[in-house]
Formats: sequence, C-alpha cells, structure tokens
Amino acid sequence: MALRDTALPEAAGPRPPAAPALDPADRARLLSGAHHDPHALLGAHPVPGGVLLRALRPFADAVSVRVDGAETPLVSEGDGLFAVVLPPDAVPGYRLLVRYGDDTHEVEDPYRFRPAVGDLDLHLIREGRHEELWRALGAEPMTHEGVAGTRFSVWAPHARGARVTGDFCRWDGTAFPMRSLGASGVWELFLPGLGEGTRYKFEITSRHGDRFLKADPMARRAEVPPDTASIVHASHHAWDDAEWMAHRGDVPVHVAPFSVYEVHLPSWRPGLTYRQLAEELPAYVRDLGFTHVEFMAVAQHPFAGSWGYQVTGFYAPTARLGTPDDLKYLVDALHRAGIGVLMDWVPAHFPKDDWALARFDGEPLYEPGDWRRAEHPDWGTYEFDYGRIEVRNFLVANATYWCEEFHVDGLRVDAVASMLYLDYSRDSGQWTPNVFGGREDLDAMAFLQEMNATVYRRNPGVVTIAEESTAWGGVTRPTDSGGLGFGLKWNMGWMHDSLQYIAKEPVHRKYHHHEMTFSMVYAYSENYVLPISHDEVVHGKRSLVSKMPGDWWQRRANHRAYLAFMWAHPGKQLLFMGQEFAQGAEWSEEHGPEWWLLDPGYASAGDHRGVRDLVRDLNTVYRATPALWQRDTDPGGFRWVVGDAADDNVFAFLRYDAAGAPLLAVSNFSPVVRHDYRLAVLDDVPLWEETLNTDSGRYGGSDVTCPEPVKAANGELSLTLPPLATVWLRPSPV
Repeated sequence: MALRDTALPEAAGPRPPAAPALDPADRARLLSGAHHDPHALLGAHPVPGGVLLRALRPFADAVSVRVDGAETPLVSEGDGLFAVVLPPDAVPGYRLLVRYGDDTHEVEDPYRFRPAVGDLDLHLIREGRHEELWRALGAEPMTHEGVAGTRFSVWAPHARGARVTGDFCRWDGTAFPMRSLGASGVWELFLPGLGEGTRYKFEITSRHGDRFLKADPMARRAEVPPDTASIVHASHHAWDDAEWMAHRGDVPVHVAPFSVYEVHLPSWRPGLTYRQLAEELPAYVRDLGFTHVEFMAVAQHPFAGSWGYQVTGFYAPTARLGTPDDLKYLVDALHRAGIGVLMDWVPAHFPKDDWALARFDGEPLYEPGDWRRAEHPDWGTYEFDYGRIEVRNFLVANATYWCEEFHVDGLRVDAVASMLYLDYSRDSGQWTPNVFGGREDLDAMAFLQEMNATVYRRNPGVVTIAEESTAWGGVTRPTDSGGLGFGLKWNMGWMHDSLQYIAKEPVHRKYHHHEMTFSMVYAYSENYVLPISHDEVVHGKRSLVSKMPGDWWQRRANHRAYLAFMWAHPGKQLLFMGQEFAQGAEWSEEHGPEWWLLDPGYASAGDHRGVRDLVRDLNTVYRATPALWQRDTDPGGFRWVVGDAADDNVFAFLRYDAAGAPLLAVSNFSPVVRHDYRLAVLDDVPLWEETLNTDSGRYGGSDVTCPEPVKAANGELSLTLPPLATVWLRPSPV
C-alpha cells in the first residue's frame, strides 16, 4: 500500500466523546475473520453526536485520522482496534496515520469505499452467465472513487469470513477482512495503494471455524512453483496481430489446411522463456510449413511432471516461463509469422492441493459433494461439479478468457470422455445413473454445449477440438442440432488402429490390413483430426520411429511412409515435437527433443534431416493441394482405388478438391519393390506425375522414383512402387 513517513502530532483541542464499544459478538467475529460485513464495524459511520471512526490495525502503536488537515488520535480498544468519535460535519475523505515504533505511515482506509463489484456483475454471477468473469472476480488494479488500488473479490459461498493477506501485511490478514455481497457468495475488498506485483492469498474461515489460505482461483498471475501465492497483474502487452485476427476466420477450418505441430513449451528448448521461444519457435514452425502450433497445457500447475494437466491456476499461465504478457508476446510472434495457436485446456479435473481449488471454502465447491462423483479414480484428482451454475460459469468464462485475452485460435479440450460418462473408470456401485437411467453425464454434456456455443459466438475464427476416445454421437454436431458443438475431434480410433498396423512386421501386416481401412467406415461421422500426440511417445510406448519394425533403414522408411499416408488420409493432422525428425528416444519433459541428432557432426544426422525435409515437403504440398483438405468432411472427396490388397500391403486412394481435381496416394507397406503395379484410377486424366515420394534419396530412401509423367491407359496406371514408401501423384500439366 502507498506509505509515507510522517510525524504523528500530539492531540490538540478538547477530547472527543468516547466511542461506543463494539458488540462483543461482533468484535469476536471480526477479530477471528468470521464477520460477514466488516465495513459495518470499521470505517466512518454516523452515531449520535458525531461520526464514529474505527480502524483495525494489529501491531500498531497508535492511529490518528487526518481530516481537512486536522489530525485526531484514535483511542486503542485493544487487539489492534482503534476508535474515535469525530464532529458531525466530518466527511469520508479522510486518511489514517498509523505508527509502528518510530515509523508512521499515512494510508487510505479500505473501509471508507463502496463495493467495487457492480450489481450487474453480481446478478450475472448468481445466474451463472458472466461471460467475462475474470473482470468481476480476482484481483483487479483500478482507480476506485478517485483512489488507485486493487479490488479483491472471491466466490466462497459457504465461508463464514474471508480476508486478504499477502506480502503487503507480512501475511497477516487480520487487518483486511472482506465483506460478503449477499446471495452471490462473493466477498469483496478494495485495498487502496496496492498495485501490480503484489503477492496475495485469501484467508478463508469455514463455517466450521477452520481458517486456511487459498490462492485466488481467478488469479491472472502466480508465483513460480513451489511457491503458491497469487500475484496482482495488469496486462500492458500491445498486440500487433490485427491482420491475423481480422482474417483468421475467413475460411472455415473444415475446408482449410490444418496441420498442427504439438509442443511442450518448457521442454521444446529447455531453459527458454516465453520471449526467448518467440525468437525461435515461429521461425521453426513456419519453415516446416505447419499451419498451427498446439501448446500442451500452459495454465499454472505445481508439478512440472504433470505436463500442465494438473491445473491449480486456470486463469494464469505457468510462471515457469515468464509473465502473462510474455506468453502474449509469444502468441503475437506466432501470429505475425502466419501460424495459428491452439492451447490444451483441462476442464475435466483439478488436483487436491490444499491451497488451491479443493474444498475451497471448507466444503465441496468446485467439486461435487457426492463422493462417488467427486474424485477421478484414474488421476487422484477432483472432478468439476458441472451441475453447479457458478462452476460452469467459471469454466465457460475461462475458455473465452484464453481466446480473448491471449488471442488463442483454438482450444483442444482434454479428456472429454472422462467428463461425459458417469461410470468412466468406475465399477458398479461407484456411480449412480442419470434421471433417465443412463450412464451419460447430462450436466457435463450441457456444460460442453454451453462452452462451445459461447466460444464460437464470441470469437469468430476460433476452433474447439475434443480429445474424445469413445463413439459418443454428435461430438462435432452443432449444439442447435443436439450435438456437443465441437469444431473438430481427435480420431483416436484411427491413431490406435494405424499404429497397431504399422508396428507389425511386413510379413504379418496382411492379417491386419483392415486396421488401416476401417477408419474410412466412420471417417465422416465427425470432423476429425489425426493425432500423433505426446501421449503416443511416452510411458513405454516408444517414439514413432521406434515403434516401426526392422533395421534402422526400414524403421525410417516405415516412419516416412506412415506420415505421408497420414497427411493424405481424410482429416487434419497433428504431430508431436521430435517426431518430425524421427527421434529415437521417448519424449522426456526434462530433456525435450534430441536436437543433437540434427547436428552435422553426428554420423546419422543426415538420416534425421531427411525425415525433417520430408515433413517440410509434406506440409508444402499439402497446403498447395486443396484435394488434401478442402473436402475432409465430404464423403465425395474420397475414393478407394485399392483397399483390399492385403497380401501386397498396398493401399491406394484418390482425394478430390471442390472442383474435382484429384490427388492419388499410394502406400506400399512391404519392403519389396513392386514393378508394374496396376491401379484402376478411372479418372479421365491422361498423365500423372509424382508430387511426393517418401523413398526419395533426399529423404534417406532408396530413390525408387518416377521422374517422368506416367501415362494412363483406359483409366489404368502402371506404377513401380518403392519399398516401404508412400507416393503422391497428381495430374500432369504436360
């Protein structure tokens, strides 16, 4: 708070009348942090014969009040309480002089201010419809009634009392009890003189009388773990991405190229801050041709090994890499490089840390009260109570917060399946059916619909993506048609089946041929993303290239052929960092990608650079070929040419753009060259030319390529298929 040293003068003039004593019950509740309306006891209030001024300043030796230049001492009432009755014409525009030993500080009295949370805010909070909740709750630096300071507000409806504490009061919150703002469950206090950088927490007194410190659920900045305090923050970032924001929604994502590079920011280049990442990541992603980068969860989390999926600060970016404005700087840099930014968002659960959301006001609040639903059996965390409108509001507003305050272009929603099913990972007796007797969580469904509808309404051009691993119908169907309203869904079935196929020795692949074709049975049931994410290259699952059979050459060939098959398959693509250059080791959050594999001094660097060159070319050709993305959700944009050549390990299909122009993708997942392989393409295209071949020598292949256009005869092509390779062909202009 704003402090200045000044001398405390001796009292002058007649002694004022004695202040009426506090009611003993009010006094006890005030001093114990359990009073719902401290403003009714502290500050200035009219009484018979004058104005009663009472202040609570623990550890102070003396307190005086200055009104219109005149200073009057307050009388100690014990326990840090001081009071005086001023003349009837005394006005609220006063200041306190507080003496601690030889130091006297002149300060504003927090208890002379009206609430800084408006009636409309409180109404919207009670209704669960405050779409900008972060502006009403939390710590907001502001000028209130002409005085600069910070408004603190917190939702704690079960609490008997709440106080603000922090580094400004040596973490003793006795002097700063908050007032309850009625039925909203919100507690509020404006503290003049406090500003950005102040560390704080809320001291909550439960209805059982227990007192504990809690970080602010709405904090926009937090300390670097293991420290857990919240930090008062105001953004000063000046955005420079107006062109990007104005046009990001020009083309709907379903009919646009969408190729995603997934990144764990703390380990992509270990040790780099957000701002340092902004100097390297945009250039790298742009060079490889990805349209988007996806950040693994970046909200504040105490345990680095959770990768961000155990969130304690839903409104604060992880402080490990810098400030919120630093993260905005990184997003801005990516936008200026023409790269969209997706962010993993985790509304399915939260950890049990006692200083965070768990039992926030001494009772289940953000989590359900029913033990059978409160705890997630897989992760040792709490689940959110989606049936409580204030909790839904907290999460819906959080989704819009990241889109609007950080300009993110999409939210990939983590663990959707665990939210949708009441019996998810639960045995009989550990869950209760919904009102219709089913296993669907109707509250979670309604929450997801509300979140999606709100995000799309408020943020044109943003996409929401579901990590949903079941056959729940209508995940990407619009909410007005009964769907959940997501824009895209991760195709976990394709990922599982195709990885299972590609991990087999070629001699056994014919028995698993359907695992590569089955995805086309349901490819248009949802709007899909094909994900090779971080989850597939950790915990003993091995890196992508290490899943492949054979020697080092064959593993790399399989890796390249698989990626080209994936890029040609209907659906958008996502690839996790390190897999773009065939890193052999599993990902480690401590070490990140093995960049040294690309070092020219490393003997096999050319092998890894070849794979990275392929990924660059995949993206380049992909973005330039509308047939590969324009009709991802249209069954008419795909046709099998060869889907049943199990003995040959061959797959061939055509993709078409909106004008009917085709691209032919042929994959040979056997280690032998197949000469004169005939394909009935049927299209009226006289000449076809290779546009990409994963067996090219520049990628590390055996260079079985076709440099000349291939002539079709009666709608049939005769090709030489390279070993363990995928070839893309398009009509030749010659």
